[in-house]
Amino acid sequence: MTVTAWETNLTPTNGSDQAFYEHYTAFIILQLLRVVVALVGLPGNAVVLWLLGFRMRRNAFSVYILNLAGADFLFLCCQIILSLCSFFYFSLVPSGFYTFIIAVSVFAYISGLSFLSAISTERCLSALWPLWYRCRRPKHLSAITCALLWALSLLLSILEKNFSWRLLDFFSPSVCQVFDIIASAWLILLFVLLSGSSLALMTRLLCGSHRVPPTRLYVTLGLTVLVFLLCGLPFGITFHVLFWISNDNNSFFHLSMMVVLLSCVNSCANPIIYFFVGSFRQGWWKQRHTLRLVLQRALQDTPEVDEPGESLRRETLAMSGGSLGQG
Repeated sequence: MTVTAWETNLTPTNGSDQAFYEHYTAFIILQLLRVVVALVGLPGNAVVLWLLGFRMRRNAFSVYILNLAGADFLFLCCQIILSLCSFFYFSLVPSGFYTFIIAVSVFAYISGLSFLSAISTERCLSALWPLWYRCRRPKHLSAITCALLWALSLLLSILEKNFSWRLLDFFSPSVCQVFDIIASAWLILLFVLLSGSSLALMTRLLCGSHRVPPTRLYVTLGLTVLVFLLCGLPFGITFHVLFWISNDNNSFFHLSMMVVLLSCVNSCANPIIYFFVGSFRQGWWKQRHTLRLVLQRALQDTPEVDEPGESLRRETLAMSGGSLGQG
């Protein structure tokens, strides 16, 4: 899950200069793409943080979206810093600072996956047992859950393999390996919860006689989960697998960089999904809806209804058609 020593082993040893320069060119291109994607995603997540934090009344699910935007914003900031560090000689960057930024990015990634799994699980419970959810759900469950997930993610990022070489001063290698297994088990559990709850929710929406009417919140959640499975999940899987295969092998260099780039795309795509779902079929380019209203519609948990103006126009047309038919 970490940015390993592949990024630092960019010296033309045991190979031709041409192969080295091709390798280095690909490295620079991927780093630039990562910076561009991160710079696109930062303003979007900042807008979501501002609107949900200060301009909108929060509910059970907007609290999760707020924390997810915070995790995405932190992750993109770390990726920009890592890319800027990679443009300079690594010897000029303190190793402690580089390790710290990597740990923060892992912390943001685990937090984002945790929040997304919590959103999907709670949405699934509200659809399967709506009466229990409305009557028995604790009032501040979202805030408490987010606080616990932040704390657990911070603990796992500290005990994860980023700091294994520091932990060796206090623990044996077997204990550090246990820490890695615990972090991996938590990620697997989150993935199972995310996949299982999403599948159950889709089944509830599309199948059976007691189908739940779809809302914009369902669409927002479905697109967010889909983008994460395509772009965000490979970050955790790939680096965990490659860590056990080899720790300093450059043969997986391009794969590791592509996975990091996809994870940036995942964090960048979430605000785009919110504003796309909120403005879909609303003609925002004509009516000049505010971003706050668009975000509110993206998190709308009630079935779609016609706008008052549209209903009035339809009634007027129907009456006109009826009078013309009678005449």
